[in-house]
Amino acid sequence: MKKILCWIIIAAFPLLSVAQKTNKPMESTSRSAPAWTLNANIYEVNIRQYTPEGTFNAFARHLPRLKAMGVDILWLMPVFPIGEKNRKGHLGSYYSISDYKAVNPKFGTMRDFDDLVSEAHKLGMYVILDWVANHTSFDHVWTKQHPDWYNRDASGNILVPADNEGKLTDWTDVADLNYNNVDMRREMINDMVFWAREHNIDGFRCDVAGFVPLDFWQEAKTRLDEEGQYFMLAEDETPAYHHNAFHMSYGWSIHHKMIDVAKGRAKAADLAKLIMDDRKKFPKEAYRMLFIDNHDENSWNGTIRSRFGKGYMTFAVLTYTLPGMPLLYSGQEATLDRSLRFFEKDTIDFKNYPMADFYTRLNALKHDHLALSNGAAGGSFNVISNTRPSDVLSFVRKKDEDEILVLTNLSSKLSKFRFTGANKFTGGTYREYLTGKKEVLHFSNEVVLGPWDYKIYIKEH
Repeated sequence: MKKILCWIIIAAFPLLSVAQKTNKPMESTSRSAPAWTLNANIYEVNIRQYTPEGTFNAFARHLPRLKAMGVDILWLMPVFPIGEKNRKGHLGSYYSISDYKAVNPKFGTMRDFDDLVSEAHKLGMYVILDWVANHTSFDHVWTKQHPDWYNRDASGNILVPADNEGKLTDWTDVADLNYNNVDMRREMINDMVFWAREHNIDGFRCDVAGFVPLDFWQEAKTRLDEEGQYFMLAEDETPAYHHNAFHMSYGWSIHHKMIDVAKGRAKAADLAKLIMDDRKKFPKEAYRMLFIDNHDENSWNGTIRSRFGKGYMTFAVLTYTLPGMPLLYSGQEATLDRSLRFFEKDTIDFKNYPMADFYTRLNALKHDHLALSNGAAGGSFNVISNTRPSDVLSFVRKKDEDEILVLTNLSSKLSKFRFTGANKFTGGTYREYLTGKKEVLHFSNEVVLGPWDYKIYIKEH
């Protein structure tokens, strides 16, 4: 939640069959992260805006297309009924929830939801639910039945949420829950278990997780672990939240640094340093979610093109090849070129999918290379120094015999450079992934990359 807050013919995809391949199950090495997440990507679904109907059933018709594109995890934005009291706009915020155990009737019925989850599972995809534990709508039943479950001012009025510095937000449509109340905590966890046990979801993306005490999330995860193995994503970037609470957190700092580089406010070397620092800061088994778009960025901070300019595809390549799990937002494969209205109906135009082949191939790359696995299962990450560090980010990912060399020109001008990190790049015969061309690369080679150009090399053995 913000802090305010047809299908191209299959033959057109030369690597489609690769994208549909399923690796043999791998044992999870990521401190209880489900094994199916180890080489997975994640796709955020905005049910309201996805189709003209804005329903579960209408979205379900896109599942085969998303499966063909290689999508693994579907993150459904909140599907619950939206409060009417203090509502923003005509339709309100998805994150102002009036009932944790029901679905928004505009989206369909609970049976429709269950059918959507079932169909996704049949296709080999997984579904995680957007969970809003920090607050409810002002007309949630708890506000009447359990007034002590909310934080209040000196006059007894329910407060809106405060940020981590104690300053009240302008989230005037939501009521702040009191996490000093043991009964409220217990009921919140019971509601999470309800969706896991009764509706077969595979995990939770937890909204503003850092606004909620860590010990609550640890308690919730312990309870969920009794039901099965569920994937937990925190909308937060605090390393401690990986301690028996969440498997994956937002890579906000990396995202913002990429924007700075795209806009000329930072250099490739600055991004390289941040990534290295990030790897030191977080536990080895932590997944970091990498993205060039999501619902907050799209609605509040502009389009992908406005933030990344002509380099948007280069930065998308980085989200798939740097350590972390790549995220796609609804419409990203259709080159979504406008900011969707958050509180109103604003349907995504899915008439064609000009970026679908690009993301199909990147998903296949992620699936087929152990070096790009998530968390501790992934390969090493070594930045290769070069003679143009201000413009060029070059690095190697390696796991056993699987070695991937990534070269990116993060500037709007042609870059000629040589490698200077001899201890990290030994050279050899490589196949450029996107073109299939074989090349012999030596440490002494001069490399030429055009503006915002990128190369993904797979080492041949």
